[in-house]
Amino acid sequence: MKKFGFVLLMMVSSFAVAYGQGAAAEDLSKYGKDGWLVLVDEAYAESKRTGKPIMANFTGSDWCGWCKKLSAAVFDKEEFKNWADENVVLLELDFPRRTKLPEELQRQNAGLQQAFKVRGFPTIWVFDLDKDADSGKYAIKALGKTGYKPTVDEFTTGVDQMIARADAAGR
Repeated sequence: MKKFGFVLLMMVSSFAVAYGQGAAAEDLSKYGKDGWLVLVDEAYAESKRTGKPIMANFTGSDWCGWCKKLSAAVFDKEEFKNWADENVVLLELDFPRRTKLPEELQRQNAGLQQAFKVRGFPTIWVFDLDKDADSGKYAIKALGKTGYKPTVDEFTTGVDQMIARADAAGR
């Protein structure tokens, strides 16, 4: 299992302030595809609750041809959705060109792009997060990454292998 020796620079408290104001806070879920979270804080909480790793899709949803192709061939299929419900927490990190994301999402996504050294789209990372209780900073434990795969079976088999290797190593 690959461990990143850095900590995400974003602080949980900044998201709590931005999104913890009830009705005044914008509903950011509309910026993600159905079944995909868009906030790393929410993905972290769900991952801790379920024990599942996070699968982050770095995508250019409205301009990247391979991203669109991956969505159509894999992510939009019921077979994938059923597999994902059982195995991972889905996190969409979008870098659209025609749609403007809220500044907070742009900052979060750019920070994660930098942390994972993502240079091309689509890039999918599977990872666990730990959070320092005092600082609120995340530490990433990467399980592996992948890109476009033409079928649900090829995609999920690759991710299953990443998770199995990490579990065998004492994830």
